[in-house]
Amino acid sequence: MSTAYPDSRVEHEGATFWLEKDADGTKELVIEGAEADVLETFEGSADAGAFRAPVTPDNAKALRAALPWLTPQLFGLEMTAGTGDRLGLCTPGHVLAFKEVGTINPVFAQQSTREMGRCGRTPRNVIDDATWGAFQAGWTGPVGADADHQKTEESLTACAEAGFVFFTVDPGDEMDMAAHDDDEATLRSKAESLDLSAVDTSVEDLVKRYAGTTVELESGPLVLDEAEVVRAAVKAGPALTRGMELITHVKGLDVPHEFEFAIDETDKPTTYVEHVVLVMELQRLGVELVSFAPRWVGQFEKGVEYIGPLDKLKENFDKHAEIARALGPYKLSLHSGSDKFSIYPLFAEATAGASHMKTAGTSWVEALRVIARHDPNLLLEMLQLSLESLEENRHSYHLSCDVTKIPSNPKREDADELVTALDSRQVLHVGYGATLEKYGDEIKDVLRAHEDELYEVMRTHFIRHLEPYVR
Repeated sequence: MSTAYPDSRVEHEGATFWLEKDADGTKELVIEGAEADVLETFEGSADAGAFRAPVTPDNAKALRAALPWLTPQLFGLEMTAGTGDRLGLCTPGHVLAFKEVGTINPVFAQQSTREMGRCGRTPRNVIDDATWGAFQAGWTGPVGADADHQKTEESLTACAEAGFVFFTVDPGDEMDMAAHDDDEATLRSKAESLDLSAVDTSVEDLVKRYAGTTVELESGPLVLDEAEVVRAAVKAGPALTRGMELITHVKGLDVPHEFEFAIDETDKPTTYVEHVVLVMELQRLGVELVSFAPRWVGQFEKGVEYIGPLDKLKENFDKHAEIARALGPYKLSLHSGSDKFSIYPLFAEATAGASHMKTAGTSWVEALRVIARHDPNLLLEMLQLSLESLEENRHSYHLSCDVTKIPSNPKREDADELVTALDSRQVLHVGYGATLEKYGDEIKDVLRAHEDELYEVMRTHFIRHLEPYVR
C-alpha cells in the first residue's frame, strides 16, 4: 500500500504530479493526465490510469523539464540562502522553513566538490536530491544551485553539466597570506617578481590605477594609499589570476551562470583595499559579480557561534557592505554561516537585503539528533570514528574543539547532548566523510524511518537562521 505526500501534489498544463511512498520506504512519482510527449520523457509505466515512474536521475531531469520551477535559475541580486545537504535527505525540511519565513530565495542544491568527494556524491546527485526533496515538500517557487568553492576547471565542467548555475569561484589557495603582515621591504621584493601579465596588468599598473584614488562610502571616503595597494596586489594578485582562469572557463561552457568570488577560507581578514582592488580589477576584466565572499574578522568555525567581538564584526560588515554598494551593487556572502545566530541581525542590517548566506554542515549535524534519539549506540560509534579520524577530517576547516573535553566513555543517554556540546559537535561536524563511508546505510535507514522528525528538526533549525533577514 502506497502513501502519497500530499504537499507534493501539483497541477501543471493539465497534468497532475505527486510523490508516493511504499511500505518499504521506496518512493515513486505518479503522473495523471499528461500528454504522451510529456510521459515519453519519463522512465516508467502506466498502471490503472496513472503513470508511475521510479525516483531515478533520468526521471529527476524529466521532472525538472515538466515542472520548470524545479530547474535551477539565476537569482541575481535577490536575497538568497543556501542549504547544503550532505545527506541528500534534508531538503523537505528546508522547504518547510523557507515556506514559513518567505522573502528569501532558496538555493537547495549547494555543495563543494571537496564535500561531494567526502560524501561519495556527484554534482548530479546533489541536483537530483534537491529536486526530489523540493517536489516532495511542495515547493513551487524558483530554486538556485550553487557549485560551491570551485577550484578546478574539471569540477566546474562537471557541475555545469549537472545543471548548476551559480558558481562560487574560490582561488583562495593562491593568496599570499604572508603578505598581510610582510614588512615594506619584503613586499617590494615580492612585488618586483610578481607576474600579473595573464590578467593584463602589473603591480606598477595597479599602483598607477588605484593609489591615491578615493572610494566615496556612506561613512566617509576610503582613500587607497600606495602601500596598501601594493600589499593588496601581492597578497591577492595571484588569486585574481587564478580566479579569472576559472571564470573564463565557465564562460566558455555556454551555460547559464552567475559568479561569486570567494576568498573567505584564508587565515587573515580581507582588507577594504583588497576588496576594492579585487572587485575593480574583475570589473575591468569584464566580470559582473553577483556576490563577493571576503574573509571577515573573527572566527567562523564550523557548527558553533561566532567567535570574536561583535562590535568589530559589525564595523567589518558595515564597511564591506558600503564598498559593495559603491562599486556594484553586488551581494556579500556569509560563508560558514550556520549556527551564528548572534550575527545574522548585524549582517542583515549591513547588507540591506543584498546578501547570500551559506550553510552546509549544520543540516548534517542537526540530523544526528534523530540518530541520537533512535539509535544512540550508532551515534556513539560515529563519534568514536570521528575522533579517530579527526586529524584527517579537520583539513580545510576552522575548528577549536578540545577532544579532552569529550567524555571518554559516553553513555547512551549522553548522545543528544554530544550533538550540542561544542567540542563533540565540531568533531561530529567534520567527521561526515568517514562516518558516511562506514555507516552511511545505517544512518540513512534511521533517518528515513523517522523522516517527519528529521524534517521538523530542519524546519525549526533553519527558521532560526532565516528569520533575522526578514524582520
